[in-house]
Amino acid sequence: MNAELIIRPTNRPPALVAKGLVKRFKTGRTHIEVLKSVDFEALHGEVTMVMGPSGSGKSTLVASLSGLLKPDAGSVSAMGEDLWSYRPGKIDRFRLDHCGFIFQGFNLFPALTALQQVEIILKYKGYSRSEARHKAAIALTEVGLETRMNSRPSEMSGGEKQRVAIARAIAKDPQLLFADEPTSALDGENGQIVIKLLQRAAKSFGAAVICVTHDPRLESYADRVIHIEDGHILNDRRADPLSAPSDRGHHHQPAMAGT
Repeated sequence: MNAELIIRPTNRPPALVAKGLVKRFKTGRTHIEVLKSVDFEALHGEVTMVMGPSGSGKSTLVASLSGLLKPDAGSVSAMGEDLWSYRPGKIDRFRLDHCGFIFQGFNLFPALTALQQVEIILKYKGYSRSEARHKAAIALTEVGLETRMNSRPSEMSGGEKQRVAIARAIAKDPQLLFADEPTSALDGENGQIVIKLLQRAAKSFGAAVICVTHDPRLESYADRVIHIEDGHILNDRRADPLSAPSDRGHHHQPAMAGT
């Protein structure tokens, strides 16, 4: 990605900077290069959409940026730290302390209620049981699930399950929020609710939100859209702040858990 394409709206350091990321996967006797020397950065307070067709490398890119998949070459600086210089246990701790994750499959525990789904991650982070329960209840209320706290996944719609996943991700106040195809299993109305919640995480709480999607309906909610194909970034486009402001943060939006 050419440096001249990046226009930073503030002087605040980027939340995430990647240089020269390469990732290969072995298939039989050959290797397929999925990321081909990719440069990337994400800013606090912004929603960055990473778009591209299936197999373009977008999910591999996000996995490499978030500490889930080690690249074969290149570096990732997350919150000013050289992420891949850490031992695996320290990378796990970094993700727990600083990152939120939202996936298209929701990744909820079938036996746990909505409240317990959010509470458990806060306990891992070190909150007491009462603190975790209180913070989890706030997060669920603020994504509109105050009446569903005792419901289990089998009792919830797809949109409700994704909002539980969002509540779980935001309850610990992440500085980096990664979403991989968060709307692909949802209808249009629920998809809009989800992307507005992600947008609010950026605008109200300063998270750097990196969202992988192939859904063109989400572009109007992004501050920046990066198109990737065949392991290369084809273009990096910042949204025009003067165009369609009603589509970029001025809707009536659900509230979100604060610190």
